[in-house]
Amino acid sequence: MAKLQGFDFWKKTLKEACFVVAPMVDQSELAWRLLSRRHGAHLCYTPMLHAQVFVRDANYRRENLYNEVCEEDRPLITQFCANDPEVFIQAALLAQNYCDAIDLNLGCPQMIAKRGHYGVFLQDEWELLEKMVRLANEKLSVPITCKIRVFEDVEKTVRYARMLEEAGCQLLTVHGRTKDQKGALTGVASWEHIKAVRLQIHQDLREELAKVKTMESLANVSTQLRLRCQDEIAKGKDTEKESSLPFPHWICQPYVRPPPKDPAAKGNGQESEAKKTVCQKRVLEDSDGATQTLSKNKLKKRSRNPNKNFCPDQKPKYIKCEQCGNPKGNKCVFNLCRGCCKKKSYKEVANCLSHGLKFKTKAERCKAEEEKETEMERNCSPPQLLLHQSTHLQ
Repeated sequence: MAKLQGFDFWKKTLKEACFVVAPMVDQSELAWRLLSRRHGAHLCYTPMLHAQVFVRDANYRRENLYNEVCEEDRPLITQFCANDPEVFIQAALLAQNYCDAIDLNLGCPQMIAKRGHYGVFLQDEWELLEKMVRLANEKLSVPITCKIRVFEDVEKTVRYARMLEEAGCQLLTVHGRTKDQKGALTGVASWEHIKAVRLQIHQDLREELAKVKTMESLANVSTQLRLRCQDEIAKGKDTEKESSLPFPHWICQPYVRPPPKDPAAKGNGQESEAKKTVCQKRVLEDSDGATQTLSKNKLKKRSRNPNKNFCPDQKPKYIKCEQCGNPKGNKCVFNLCRGCCKKKSYKEVANCLSHGLKFKTKAERCKAEEEKETEMERNCSPPQLLLHQSTHLQ
């Protein structure tokens, strides 16, 4: 069966989905997805899955996807985080028969994504991303989709989106925040960036549509838009190719909400300034920029240890696990992360005090107990034999 592209993918496979439940790490399991669909969701995502672990661990595949699907849970998109094209393709091939599309997460801004080098921390590596999306588009039987965050520069964001589209991305989800907008610095999403990626056509009708107050006015705007689209089709104008979008411009346009009002205009300037100071004190440790203001918690740590370093640029780099690429334990005897260390320690009957694993100690203890029981049985045998012989003589 041929793989559907662009508009046909959204219309036929995703069944013109309008209400979508975004993927959440360790939250979007089957029970949550079914509950969401019961309350009106048209499309759901799996939790974000680690491509390398998905390829390596059969139990991980069963617990997170194979045993987590059913007929009622469709359409469904499986989301992966990855930084290696070959590993990503292997994981996607193992998952494609259980979903309707594969999504590459390029928007996760958390510390674990920075350590593992995936999510939004790949957004500057365009050559790598182009290769990953292109290979997925060529080798998978289901469409490839992407979720991204924006750059500060609007034009760079548009070029970024076009690069992914040209590589084969069939559905692009744009989170209108930058890599640094997270935690206390989350702020408001930029609809200007989203609007720039989603090319606006017939803007005059859109503005008129936003101002209508009666059903008659709404019907009038809708009629004008329908007539314009019919004229474009009759003239043979290929709107999709001109705009480089996966489906026609009159479908799925974003709603642009107004920017928040200035708190200072309401007389709350002092309160706003206080909140701003608090946010500055709570700058995340993994932020690319250094901060001179420390939080109360960090000041307490500084009082206990005056030499403690809070500068992210001077902190030691995380050493990767030799098997899966995740951060390894600082004192692990095998130079592995906890998951890989546990498997190796169990297989080789070894200890790793860094991860609290004592398989060797437990084995030696069991062996000692067995030898003790054997010795007790050996010591108890002669008296029992003498007792048996004396009884026989009597």
